[in-house]
Amino acid sequence: MNGFMNGVRANIPLTPSVIAYSSVLGVLAAQKSIAWTYIMALNVFMFAGSAQFVMVDMWADPLPVTEMAIAATIVNMRYILIAASLKDLFAGQGLLRRMSIMHFVADENWAMTMVAARKGQADIFHLLGGGMFLMLVWSCGTMAGMSLGGIIPDPQVLALDFAFTAVFTALAVSLWQGRQDVLPWMVAITASVLTEHFVPGKWYILVGGVSGAACAAFTAPQREKA
Repeated sequence: MNGFMNGVRANIPLTPSVIAYSSVLGVLAAQKSIAWTYIMALNVFMFAGSAQFVMVDMWADPLPVTEMAIAATIVNMRYILIAASLKDLFAGQGLLRRMSIMHFVADENWAMTMVAARKGQADIFHLLGGGMFLMLVWSCGTMAGMSLGGIIPDPQVLALDFAFTAVFTALAVSLWQGRQDVLPWMVAITASVLTEHFVPGKWYILVGGVSGAACAAFTAPQREKA
């Protein structure tokens, strides 16, 4: 229980940004006349902000189910890397428990759990508590955004679309470990920018993550020695 509540408390400072970001999704969904039941279903059964934005952006009549599924899969493939980073945390846990907790993993509570893990203060309940709290906040934000859909014609007017960038910038800073991170981060950024420029779709997310992770893995011995 302590781990669960620690996870909740660790993610409370992210509440304003998550609400702002999720409200943008709600506004966009309302402008496309998507039923709130569909959005809530995505919040509960999918709970993947970036992929949900992709799906809402592609929402049309008739619904391009196959294309939406492929796009969401590409965006969510970053969770392969996230799951790999949680290997030690999940050690000794059964497959069903791992899968259940992974459903509540978002970029934000993953980052906060990794920060806590470096201090020896993280466990699977820390991850679960943060994830369930963020799902609740995310759902409240999307519903608020849908209610305001007719009032806010363009989320960019209030800079709500910047919430996503702001929160991930803050999370990146919290994960920074020093000069040893410079090369992997630069490789990831360069690969992402080049892929986004030359390859259509959301492949830059996967390419950037894999490139940065591979660079970190190959340079690990030198970094540990330093």
